[in-house]
Amino acid sequence: MDKQTMRATILDAKAKKGMTWEQIAQTIGMSPVWTASACLGESSMPADLAQELCNTLALSSDVVAALQERALKGSGKDIVPRDPLIYRLYEIMTVYGESVKQVVQEKFGDGIMSAIDFTIDVDVEKDPKGDRVVLTFNGKFLPYKRW
Repeated sequence: MDKQTMRATILDAKAKKGMTWEQIAQTIGMSPVWTASACLGESSMPADLAQELCNTLALSSDVVAALQERALKGSGKDIVPRDPLIYRLYEIMTVYGESVKQVVQEKFGDGIMSAIDFTIDVDVEKDPKGDRVVLTFNGKFLPYKRW
């Protein structure tokens, strides 16, 4: 089974069971963002977690195997995303990315934030003018090596 078929199969099972990413993630003891990433084909999942997820969603061993395959991250994506929410995140980094980079490098030095040793949390902040999305990016700082 390829990653696209796996993705469609998982999304169909998720919808039929009426489960959220939060609920699915709780069954395997992982974060909702990471769980969704693996189920959408952007990350690979260890065998035990893949089996537990497929038990939860009543999916076949073909899906278990596909979840474990390494992903080609960002494959098949447009350079500029079309989905409005994803585009807004892209737009935020287009407008503020260099500023964020300069502030990070003032605080840490010349380097980058890891996307490997990394987590993202999505939270809700209640506000009478409209609820707010709170995204927390938490990545290890990696200084550039000089040689």
